[in-house]
Amino acid sequence: MGLALATSEPPRDWDVEDITVTEPNVIRRAIGAAAIGNVTEWYDFGVYAYFAPTIEKVFFSGMGHTTGIIATMGLFAVSFLVRPIGGMFFGPLADRIGRNKVLATTMILMALGTFCIGIIPSSNSIGIVAPLLLLAARLVQGFSTGGEYGNAMTFIAEYAPDRRRGFFGSWLEFGTFTGYLMGAIAVTIADATLSQSALLSWGWRIPFFVALPLGIVGVYLRTKLADTPAYLELEKQAEQQEQHADTKGEFKRIFRLWPYMLVCMALVAAWNVPNYMLTSYMPTYLTSALPHLQKNGAGTSAHTSEILQIIVMAILLVLIPVLGWLSDKVGRKPIVWVGSIGFILLAFPSILLIRSHGTFAIFGGLLIMGVLLICFSSTMPSTLPSLFPTSVRSGGLSIAFNVSISALAGTTSVVMTTLVNLTHDLNWPAYYLIAFGIVGAVGIFFTQEPNRRHMWGSAPAAQSREEAEEIVEELAAA
Repeated sequence: MGLALATSEPPRDWDVEDITVTEPNVIRRAIGAAAIGNVTEWYDFGVYAYFAPTIEKVFFSGMGHTTGIIATMGLFAVSFLVRPIGGMFFGPLADRIGRNKVLATTMILMALGTFCIGIIPSSNSIGIVAPLLLLAARLVQGFSTGGEYGNAMTFIAEYAPDRRRGFFGSWLEFGTFTGYLMGAIAVTIADATLSQSALLSWGWRIPFFVALPLGIVGVYLRTKLADTPAYLELEKQAEQQEQHADTKGEFKRIFRLWPYMLVCMALVAAWNVPNYMLTSYMPTYLTSALPHLQKNGAGTSAHTSEILQIIVMAILLVLIPVLGWLSDKVGRKPIVWVGSIGFILLAFPSILLIRSHGTFAIFGGLLIMGVLLICFSSTMPSTLPSLFPTSVRSGGLSIAFNVSISALAGTTSVVMTTLVNLTHDLNWPAYYLIAFGIVGAVGIFFTQEPNRRHMWGSAPAAQSREEAEEIVEELAAA
């Protein structure tokens, strides 16, 4: 296997006519269509994470504080249990019927699941049925999300030209942070303008209703685009050879690539544990764990926590495409190495700053965590799709991505809430971040540098004929 998993193919002579050329305006439309799904998905996560104390009171009012907050975080985590099922269903389906059709379907399901949360009566009105309905809505969200992100990464990676895949792929995560920022702003406005009684009775519902128009816009944008050039070429070859897709056969082909799936899972975990730590657990850590357990004035009010997170997210939003652009210049691996080693060395300083009394120190701790996180966020959308060939790319990526999310990353909030409350050790977030920094280092060690390489099983891609001619010359000289 060597020091890195090779994704090389038999050498061949490339001609300019073999190169896939996609106009920049089409690429931009494809990025917008893919990113809107992430906006919707993370808008919901942002709203849920910031409204966790409110959701606890609406759906778990009869429980004590610790039990209620664990139950609330548990419902956040439970949707991740069905994400592998969604990935196993929608990923191979996208390899058979096309990326675009599946992305439109997952967009509808995700928006409906989020909207339905907003119409569920409280537990005071319908008792135990309320949290059960919330559970059902979260499961719908988890199932649809299982088919959303892996396919969205595949969609953008297959549209992007080889020389700018890092930059274009980073806009998928720009959508992620945009959605989370929108959710944080919506909750902050609701908290600042509504009384506690109004918030508990109807105010908390309004941000969830916004998901439906977002979903409609996303479906419209996605249905206006043709499928990716790589998939259309794959479909053409299958028709010429009179091959018919076979689900069972695809699963066999996917699991023969188990070393690549393990590397993918390691990178996904190293990326998403810090992601959920920052975006989903830190609001609870600041407003609940620190005030209850540290007893020395640490932590912040919900309003201050929301403002700090909004500022951090806004900074990261600007930096993500910058790092994506940089990855096209220096490679993906150096940036991921910075993130992995950074978490190993700086996790404790970050958490110690967050545990301190000062608002600026807390902001500094959150910002350190966020900057290290986007070393992954800016590079993974262009790195992970390169691990799989076109014929099983969506299926392999969706399955590996969602198994890792479900087993490791998505449970971060509930695991941290439980461990911190049981042990009263407020350094658990640092231990966790260090462990997954090591996982990330192992994963990137076994990854071949994908920068400026064409996708496995696909023709080289350019954004102009002139660039295509340059690529042919480079490949001939290699």
